[in-house]
Amino acid sequence: MTMCEAPVIQAVRPLLVANVRTRCATPTRRAAIVAAWSLLGSGCSLAPPAPADEVSLHLLDVRPAVATTARRDHVLAISPPRAAPGVDSAAMAYVQKAHALDHYATHRWADTPARMLGPLLTRTLEDTGSFRAVVQAGSSVQADLRLDTEIVQLRQSFLARPSRVEFTLRAQLVDVPGRRVLATRYVEAVQEAPSDDAAGGVTAANAAVERALAQVAAFCVDASPGQRVPSAQSATDPTTRP
Repeated sequence: MTMCEAPVIQAVRPLLVANVRTRCATPTRRAAIVAAWSLLGSGCSLAPPAPADEVSLHLLDVRPAVATTARRDHVLAISPPRAAPGVDSAAMAYVQKAHALDHYATHRWADTPARMLGPLLTRTLEDTGSFRAVVQAGSSVQADLRLDTEIVQLRQSFLARPSRVEFTLRAQLVDVPGRRVLATRYVEAVQEAPSDDAAGGVTAANAAVERALAQVAAFCVDASPGQRVPSAQSATDPTTRP
């Protein structure tokens, strides 16, 4: 007998005893007995269901301040970011010992980090104002340059306290018409977490991604070919040289 069956049996016993003594049960009594046995057969449905652990979803949603006077007469296409094994799902990863990756049970990203990073890259490169246009790779617009990226690492490390988030992004700028790689860079950002839990990891991850986005924007501007075209403000400044 299980713990949840005991209350039902205690409730049924008087009905069964009365039925045996009278050898005849009224319709109401028979219905009560049938209902009680049904509850036992259904696995104690009287007991309230155990509440399921609620999963919290988190976003990567930052917008770094990127300001530059450099102007490039290029259309830049942004490829959908890729992700290395271990960071290619919505699971939030952390490490407590070397070479062992764990994931939070009740905290997840709202989408894979790679999918959340794509719009952030596009918006950041647009905010630089350095390119004639920033488009998605595969669009109908002919691009001069293409930015390919891959998330190599995104995890909260508890190998030291306080914990910290480690974010590594591989960026590669490609000359589309020339079909050649112009430059490749690994961007690394490490951010201390304000608390040693999932919420602290989310805060630190957003700060690390924000710093990495700013570095990627500078990388794209610096690695772009062609002469620098001064902005309207710098063109009126006699001390500014192209």
